[in-house]
Formats: sequence, C-alpha cells, structure tokens
Amino acid sequence: MRVSLKLLLANSFVFFDRAMASTWFNTLVFLLLSLPITLSRHHPLDPLTPSEFDKVRTIIKGSTLGSAKNLTFHYVGLDDPDKPTLLSWLANHTKTSPPPRRAFLIARAERQTHEIVVNLPDGSIISDHIYTGFGYPLQTIEEQITAASVLTLKYPPFVESVKKRGLDIDEVVCESFSVGWFGEKGKQKRVTKVLCFYKSGSDNIYLLPIEGITVVVDYDEMNILEYSDRLMVPVPKAEGTDFRAFKQMPPFGPKMKPVTVVQPNGRSFKIDGHMIRWANWVFHLAFDVRAGPVISLASVYDTDKGKHRRVLYRGHVSELFVPYMDPTEGWYYKTFFDAGEYGFGLFAVPLEPLTDCPANAIFMDGSFAGHDGRPVKKPNIFCVFERSAGEIAWRHTELGIPGKVGKEVRTEVSLVVRMVSTVGNYDYVVDWEFKQSGSIKVGVGLTGILEAKGVPYTHTDQMSENVYGTLLAENTVGVHHDHFITYYLDLDVEGDKNSFVKARMQTERVTDGSSPRKSYWTVVRDTAKTEADARVQLGSEPADLLVVNPNKKTNVGNTVGYRLLGGSSAGSLLSDDDYPQIRAAYTKYQVFVTPYNRSEKWAAGTYAYQSRGDDNLAIWSQRNRAIENTDIVLWYTMGFHHIPYQEDFPVMPTLTGGFELRPSNFFERNPTLKMKTPKPVHFPNCTTA
Repeated sequence: MRVSLKLLLANSFVFFDRAMASTWFNTLVFLLLSLPITLSRHHPLDPLTPSEFDKVRTIIKGSTLGSAKNLTFHYVGLDDPDKPTLLSWLANHTKTSPPPRRAFLIARAERQTHEIVVNLPDGSIISDHIYTGFGYPLQTIEEQITAASVLTLKYPPFVESVKKRGLDIDEVVCESFSVGWFGEKGKQKRVTKVLCFYKSGSDNIYLLPIEGITVVVDYDEMNILEYSDRLMVPVPKAEGTDFRAFKQMPPFGPKMKPVTVVQPNGRSFKIDGHMIRWANWVFHLAFDVRAGPVISLASVYDTDKGKHRRVLYRGHVSELFVPYMDPTEGWYYKTFFDAGEYGFGLFAVPLEPLTDCPANAIFMDGSFAGHDGRPVKKPNIFCVFERSAGEIAWRHTELGIPGKVGKEVRTEVSLVVRMVSTVGNYDYVVDWEFKQSGSIKVGVGLTGILEAKGVPYTHTDQMSENVYGTLLAENTVGVHHDHFITYYLDLDVEGDKNSFVKARMQTERVTDGSSPRKSYWTVVRDTAKTEADARVQLGSEPADLLVVNPNKKTNVGNTVGYRLLGGSSAGSLLSDDDYPQIRAAYTKYQVFVTPYNRSEKWAAGTYAYQSRGDDNLAIWSQRNRAIENTDIVLWYTMGFHHIPYQEDFPVMPTLTGGFELRPSNFFERNPTLKMKTPKPVHFPNCTTA
C-alpha cells in the first residue's frame, strides 16, 4: 500500500457532536478537517509499511526463532488495536497518544506454528505462542512453486508418466492444490497435492488438464510423499481455448464506438494516506494479505444534523468456500477456502488502467511480507473512481395538477473501491460502492476460467457415466461447483450498542366484516436476544433484516438503523456430515450475528488449511451469546451454484452478485433531496448528432 505520513483526522469528527455547541462550529470543524494535515505518525489502522515489514523480519531473525530450521513467514499484518481502545483514542485524540503500533505474524519453524505479536516502536516481542490445534496457516507462494514446479517436474516417475502420454515435459506446468480434511484422526502432516496441465498451443492451461496423475508433497520437509498414475485420458485440444485478443481469428463481433469518462473539473474525492473523503462519506481503506480490501471507520454526513454519523466500523471478505461436486479420486478434495488457504489479498493482481478501471480512477499500491519476511510490493492493487453510468438516484413526474407537468430527476453518482484477486483459475472482482443516499453496495464479479476435467468423450451421446458437470468441448467437462463469499460486517449504527431485528411480514385475515378485503400483511418486529435467534436462511420467510441502535430515535420516534438487502443467497446443498461441509458449516445460513470479539475475524477459522471445522463461525455461534443492545457483528454469505454452460468456454463472462447495506429510518428524510446533479460536460466544436 502506498502509505502517506499524513494523518487525516476526519474519521474522528463522528465523535465531535457530543462537544459541539452549535451547527456552525460542527461545519467549521468539517471544513478544517477536509484540509490535508501532515503529521509524523500513522493512523492506527494503516497497514504495515515496507520498512515495518523489514523491521518485523529483523526482530524475528534476531530472536531465538531466527536460528530455527526452515523459518517461514505465512502471515504478517497489523495487530489491530482493540476496538474500545481505538474508539477512545478517536474521541480524545488531541489529548492522548495513539494506541501502540504492533504487528501480528504467523510463522512456521521446525514443524511448529508460532503466533507472535511484535511491538514496533521498541522492537520487542510481546508474545510468542505455539499453536497446537488442527489446521495450518496460509500457504506461501514460494512453497507452492517449489512443490509444483521444482519437485514435481523433476520427479522421474512423473517425467515417465508424461512421456508415456506422448507429451513434451517442457510444455507441462503444475500447480499446488489444498487437500482439505476427510476424517483423518490425529495431527496430519502439512501437505499439498500437485496437478499438472499442458500449455502446448494455448496459455489457457486450466482447460488443458493432464488427468489421472496425483502428487502429494510434504510442505515442511519439501519432499514427495505419494505418487499415483491411475488412468490415461486424452488432454483436451488447445484449439479454440486461447482467450488472448491477438489469437482471435475472423469473423469478429460488431465494432463499438469509443466510450470514456471525463471529469473536466477533476475528481470529487480526496485520498490522504489511507483515508478517503467523497461527497458525504469518509472511510479508511487498508490492504490485508488474507482479506484484500478492508474498509474501516465509514461514516456518512447528515446535512440535516450537520455532522458525520457512524455506520461501519470494519468490513472485509472473511472467507471464500469453493467446493467442487465431483467425488472421484482425482477431484473429491477440491473444496477450497480461497482466503484462509491461499490468501485473497496475496493473489490480488495489478489493475489495468482503462480496462479494469475507468479513465478517472486513482490507483493505490499494497505490500505484504513474503516467504522470508521481506516486503513485497503489489502495484495498483486498488482503484478508486467515481461512477456515473446513466443511473437515476431518484425522479418523479407530477401529472396530477391540471394544466401543469412537474418533473425532477437526480442522476446517480457513486464512489467505487475495486480489487481483483485471481486465485488459480477464477478472477474475483470485488467492489465497495458508496452512494450519496447513505447506502453501501458490495459487489462481487466471478470471471476467469472454469476448473475443467479431461474426459474421453467428444459428444454427450457417448457419455455412459456421470461426469459431474457439462461437456463444454471435446474431452472437456466443466465441473459443477459452488462459490460462497462470506463478509465480516462490524456495523456501528450511530454507536456500538446495536441490535438485530427481523421485521417479518405476516398475513392477517379480515374476519369481522370491517372491510371488503379478506387479508393484508402487517409487520412483526422480533429483536434477536441471542445468536441462535439471529441465524437466517434467506427466502424462508419474507422479512427485512436490520441492524438498529435501540438507543437512538428519529424525530418522529422510529429506531435508527440500516437494513441488509441480500442477493445471490444460495445456501449449501452438501449434507451436514460431509467433511467439507463440517469445515464450512456456516454456509447453511446466509446470516449470522455475533457479539464483537477481536479474535473472531475469519469465518472458517484462523487456520483454515486442513482444518476440521472445530473453530469456525458456526462453532462460535453455538455459545448462543447475548446480542441485544451491544456491540455486534453481522456476517453475510452470498452464494452461487454454478452449472457450467458452453458460453463459459473458453473464458467465463462475468457473473455478478452482491448485497446492500441501506439506511432505514437512519435519516429524517431522503438525504439526496438537496443533492446537486453534476453539470453536463460540453466540449467545444462538438455537436450532438
């Protein structure tokens, strides 16, 4: 992340209202805080800088752990200040020092997993705890490459298997795949399975699998434990699989005229370090190697009240569970946790100007600690841009007054923060969109290449067995699978004392003859007392789901809140006793609500690799803790059941889904009523045809 030493204090004015004596003073503070302020310290939530990664590495190398065998760094990130501590500092930052800046890292040495907290100012190690439970940390890129591209490609039995198939070993590429857990007892070795592909004739390797060969590698010892060559299946043809533009041949599709975005007066947002200000929003943006983008301290300005009001303390991707539906020997273990096993941020890719992001975008970098602890820079990891694509914020045409037609329209302009993560074959496009209406829309786009299976069939008429997918081309099956993306959403609706409410729509019968109607629906509001009350399977009953502040009311007495507008709400269809489902038991519900707990960030557990489902969101929720009028976290899982189709070949058009956090009795009225529509752009010497 490109880190500035400027500290924007704007995130703090959400707390100033207690001390404000008048609206004019509040407005003055807002204007002052809009100016760049240069200070010699970080914001407490800023991600670690490259120099801090270096410092962490130096500290660990200089400790007793530095002489350990095979020391590797699997996660290094900011050790977030405890929430009450940070909120207290934000409310009194002019009188108190910021929370101490610390790093949290997970390292492996001599087959042990160390959880270490480092105090950055004085370079001391605060704690070094050895984790003894099941599961392992993120794989590093270096160990994946070593297992797949070094060990496997030089392994004589594998070379012989490739030769037996009539393939050129120089055209073979291999990748590491997480192995899951399938009922094994006791502590298991940290292993990976290696599968290979043939790149001759096309760079689209995922559509050219070499079936029937499996290599098992011990990550800690970095040697091959098992090898099997079970069957010979033709490698699919490369013809027609290449997705690169220069490889395409006529006939082509219709040619479109250029479209661009122009902001002649410049952008309407400002970035200071990691604080972003736009329209009525201010928030903090950070990069995490596991989560990717992390949005914090989001508050929205209320023009009627003349102040910023808290909405979201912290939000990020918590986990992505991708189970494939092929139970055969070479496929059954393909039940991936893309964040906890691979790192959603680790596989973020540099964004391309004008294609990944529009012409008006600003780009931000990210950094992480590599296998050896040294900092690695990822350029252009985020883009931030204003979007105006012909959407309507609100409109009305008044036809009810005789002889007069009144019309008002406001165009929709929003701010988007985008990241793309390419985890293996799939590309995930993640958007956080902030709207002037006070809504936060979260979007996910799925594109990239299908995980394909080689088969002996060239036509569906030949298929005499279940291939667990769709025949897309000769010898090529796209396997059925799911995507479950779980978000961590620590909403603080005008404060951290919140409740979860189900506003159920209930049918009522008219039985007393008071109306010609026979029925209507009414709203029954149920406030969840405990975690069990808050688990929701969307679609089971019509209801609005709200996070409210029961201590704050509107002028007419309604409880202020935000509601979740869910989308892409498919739930898991796996049986409860299936091992992948045990590990991802939380996917049976789209919604969980838990009390805030600093250690509960990752829905599949801190150690998802080879985990056993004994430390995940579903397990935590079984404690059935109280969640009324307290600091709560909303967890939302969007789901996609994917039956592949031929249009997904050779590259998949983006499939989109998402959800919205929408103000509900939060404002006194439509907050965009007085919003000014941007003036149209007129270019000299141009006319409209």
